[in-house]
Parts: sequence; C-alpha cells; structure tokens
Amino acid sequence: MSTHTLIFTPSGLKTKAEEGETVYEAGLRAGVDIQSICGGKGLCKRCQIEVDTGKHAKFKIEVTEDNYNKISPTEKKAIHDGELPEGRRLSCRTKVHGDLVINIPADSRERETSIQKKSTQFEIELNPAIKLYMVQLPVPTLEDNPSDGEALVQALHIEHGLTVRPSHRMLIKLQSILRPSENERTVIAVVRDGQIIIDVWPPSPFDLYGAAIDIGSTSIALYVYNLTTGEPVYEKAAMNPQIRFGEDLMSRVSYIMLNKGGEIKLTDAVRTQVRVMIAEAIKTLELGDNQLLDVICVGNPIMHHLFIGANPIELGVAPFTLAIKDWIDIPAERLDLGLSDMAQVSLFPLIGGHVGADTSAAYLTQLERMKDRSVLLVDIGTNAEIILSHNGKVAAASSPTGPALEGAEISSGVRATNGAIERVRIDPTTKDYKIKIIGHQKWIDKNNIHTLDQPIPGICGSGIFEVMVELANAGLIDQSGLFKPEIAPDKFIKKGNVWTYILVDHPDKPIIIEQTDIRAVQLAKAALYAGVQLLAESLNCESFDEVLLAGAFGTHLDGKYVSAIGIIPNASSNIISSIGNAAGMGAAMAVLNTNERKKIINAVKYINKIETATEQKFQDYFISAMKFPTAPPQVKNKKRNKRRKA
Repeated sequence: MSTHTLIFTPSGLKTKAEEGETVYEAGLRAGVDIQSICGGKGLCKRCQIEVDTGKHAKFKIEVTEDNYNKISPTEKKAIHDGELPEGRRLSCRTKVHGDLVINIPADSRERETSIQKKSTQFEIELNPAIKLYMVQLPVPTLEDNPSDGEALVQALHIEHGLTVRPSHRMLIKLQSILRPSENERTVIAVVRDGQIIIDVWPPSPFDLYGAAIDIGSTSIALYVYNLTTGEPVYEKAAMNPQIRFGEDLMSRVSYIMLNKGGEIKLTDAVRTQVRVMIAEAIKTLELGDNQLLDVICVGNPIMHHLFIGANPIELGVAPFTLAIKDWIDIPAERLDLGLSDMAQVSLFPLIGGHVGADTSAAYLTQLERMKDRSVLLVDIGTNAEIILSHNGKVAAASSPTGPALEGAEISSGVRATNGAIERVRIDPTTKDYKIKIIGHQKWIDKNNIHTLDQPIPGICGSGIFEVMVELANAGLIDQSGLFKPEIAPDKFIKKGNVWTYILVDHPDKPIIIEQTDIRAVQLAKAALYAGVQLLAESLNCESFDEVLLAGAFGTHLDGKYVSAIGIIPNASSNIISSIGNAAGMGAAMAVLNTNERKKIINAVKYINKIETATEQKFQDYFISAMKFPTAPPQVKNKKRNKRRKA
C-alpha cells in the first residue's frame, strides 16, 4: 500500500500516512496534539484542521484537492449546525490520498506552545495621543444658543486650552448625551493628538486603553495599557499562523511568488490572529467597544508589509525596495481588527532593506543608553537585525542567520515548547549530560530522566546554543565543527559514513545532534559575526562598551555562551546582557507617550543602513567566523598530506 507525507503546522512535525488513512489516525500515531474527546468517531467536532493547498517550496510538496477526500456528511451537518467553520475539516473524517500540509488551529490543540515575550520594566511620562476631557456645557438660551458641537469646542478651549475640531461620530452622539437631565449637560470628550474630538461619552468612570503589538515571524505579542493610569493591564503571546506558509521570511516570500493570491492568504492569517487576540483582551478586561482606540504595531519589513496589505516580494531580491518606510497611521476599520471605527493603528518607521520597525522600536528603548557610547544592539532571529552606535554615529544592518538558532532545520530542534531542552551541560571528563527542560525546575541527567512525567520533544534555541559550546569545550568537536567520536565512542553512532552524537539516550525518543546540525549553526553564527564586523568597520569601532541582546530568543541566552560560541567579534561575557522584548516595549513607549513617536521618527533619519548582501568583505568575515573558538584545533589528515608530498 502506498504512503504519503504529512506535514503538521505550526509544529513542523512530519510523518507518513497510508493511503486512505485519516489525518487523525496518522496524527495520533505521530504524537500530534489534536483535541478529541470522542476518539475520532466524529461526535465531538473538536479535531478541526485546515488543509493548506498550493505549492509549498519549503517542504517540496504541492497539495491539491485530489490529495484528500471530499467533505463528508458528518462535516456538512457540522457546518450547517455552526460547529465547523467554512474552510475547516474534521481530521477524523479527512482521508489521505496524497501529500498534505495540515494546519492545526490554536483552538484544536491539546497544549499551547510556550512563548515568552514578557514585558520589560521601563519608566516613562504618561502623555498618550488620546486623552479624556470632561466638561459641563452651559444651558442654551434664546439669546445664547450655539449648536451642541460649537458649545463643546468652545468649552474645551476655555477649560483645557484646546483648539479642536469635531468628528462626525461626535456630532451624532453628543445630542443624546446632553439631553438626559441626569447628565446635567456634562460630557467626556475623547480627543486625539489634541486636535480632533473622535468620540464623546456620558459622564462615567470608564478609562481609555491602548495596545502595543509586536508581530514577529514566529510569534505575536500583545500588550494592553490603561491610558488613564499608564498601568499594564494585559499581556498575551501566540504563534504567528503564517508559519504554515514557511518557517522563515524568505520561504514566505517564495510562497507568495509561487502561489497566486498568496500575499492575501498571509495577510488574512496575521490579521485574523491579531483580531482574535484583541477580542480576547477586550473580553478579559470587560471593555466597551470604544475604549481600545490606539494600537501601535512593530515588525520586520516583511511582517510589516503583509500586515498593512502591501506585497513584500520586492524584499525577496536586491535592492530590497520597501513599499513604505515612514511612520504610518491607518484607520483600524481598514485592517478589519474588530475595533471601533474611531480606533487607529500606527506602525513604526522602518530603517531600510531588512531592518524593520521592530528594530527601530528596540532602538527607541535604548536611545539614551547608546548615545555617545559604543553599543551594539542585536535581535537574533531567522534574520538578525543589528544596530551599532559609535562616536555619535549610528549604523544598522541585517544578516541572514536562518532558523537554525530557533530550533528549525535541526535534527532534534523544536520551538520553545513545554518539555523542550533549554539548558545543556556536558561533563568534560565523563562526557555525561545534564539538561534543563521548559516547565521543569531541576536539572536532569541519566540517573533521573526516567522520573520525568512528560516527554522531551526536542531541543530549542537556547539549548542549541549551549550544546554547541559544550561539545566544543568537551572536545567532542574540533574547531572546524567536525565530530571527534574517538573521544567518547559510546556517545556516537554511525549511519553509513556519517557520525551522529547522542545527547540524551532516551528509549522513547533520543535527542541527537547530527553533523548537518553543527553546520547549520556555523552558518548562522558566521552570518551574524560577518554582519557585526561590517558594521564595526563602517564606523571604525574596534571594541564595544556593551552588547545588548533583544527579542524573546535573546532573553534566554546566557552571555557566557554567546561569547564562547564566537558569534559576536571581541565580545566578552561581562559586556553582554539581555534587554527582553525591546521591540514590543518600544511600541508600548509610543502608546504611552506621543513624544516618543516624534523621537523615533527623527532618530531613524540619522541611521546609516549597511547592505551586507552587496559588501565584498562579508564573505571573508563569514568564512573566518565558522570556527568554534573553544574547541580543540582541527587535526589534519596525515594520509592526505603524505599523498600530496608524494
């Protein structure tokens, strides 16, 4: 019987299914987390999936409607009864007739991915773009009878010194607020930028709210603030559903190039996720429809463009031309985010090429810290974005590090999910391991691993960083990255002519490191090193006062390992520190104080963008950074040398 390939997203898990087998059966066997309380009998309607048709260059798969069965009577009834949204299928009723890419929506998963984009403390004066002003209007008389709108504009000028103009929404609501006698002609004006009355409320204790959103290629983080008090009141992170179209940014651009209307799919996916997150926040905080009125978003250039509805394909090829670079304000209703028609969505300015709004937002949080000092700011992701300040000048660049450092394209690599290995130690003498996993406080070794009550799905980004350094320190790889199995033969197995290192010899699922994994990390670290070296050279900077690691991934990196792996030139561990999700916090600063918007709009004008892709020296620096500096030197092959002499 023939078999077919199934790829499950966003986890990236790959498995085989027999012809005619259901997606549920194949997923259950492979350990995919699909909800079901009826055991796949089509009763509970919880095992919902989405089949992604089209060409998937990343997986080398093309999915057509012939690759799975037509909708079943059970599913038709579920759609009719409102239990199954259009476009979804029940995995227990979807039969496999070819290769498939299956997305499991968040509400169909048994367990949520562990994403940590916790906010970082910062102090800022509260001065939001939208403010509330309460005034009491005089009772009109025959002698003095201005319109309600005129009376409000005049009262705001007299009592608060504002020169404002009314909006249509205000004019049609104002009369109904002023007429009831219990309000005593008292009204709350909602004013944006001190210029326009965007809404009016009856006298009430309600506050205004604003949101900062960091749209990352892997995850989306939402932070909600009370604009009356400045307090953070809500925080949530979720996977970016665009992952099913490609792990990294360029694969998503490739998807758009290969699939007509692909950009619309990716835009809909990210907007839908943001809309869901906003709706959850509004419900949790018990807000009215018109209380969340100011939203500021940041993201890399491709995420930025897709969110606003711009096609990012120009960013797939040199000279990487942006559709828009400046700060932009958009009425929220145009983005279909479920907000009031008076709400506004704003996006930070981009720096240029692949250095985006997330980088400018992170830079905003560190402006004073970097001023007149030599400070390197790095956000390590699938595309590392770098800013360097030196002698009063600032330069920025991006380096194509790829997804390896975040767990993708690594044999046992996974996202930062519960149970994933995040810390690694290898005894330099015995070569035995100690690991820490997400969700478990104690260190685990070969003596107590059997006591774990949860599976280890793999090793995440911070663990990958550490295992590479530990392998080098223990002499299990040489400086070139080649395995040295003779050092600890019991820790390696050989498949054909290729060695594989067994980190955790677990009977259910061993955690392994292959030679190709070493190479993927080498390529990533060399790319970042080369980008930093080019920036430093452009500003004649020979050393750094500080190296700041931004982003969710950077937060979990140990400075000692960042230094030891040789990813940043001449950076000792004592100058390396993490600053959390600085991109999200930069957006939050702009939500809470409108002057921060003006500050970053001005600051990006003075950043010199260096295009690493066109710099001739990039390749030289790249090659020189491939070595693992703490590993033993590479031993040359003596036989090969003898042949050369002969």
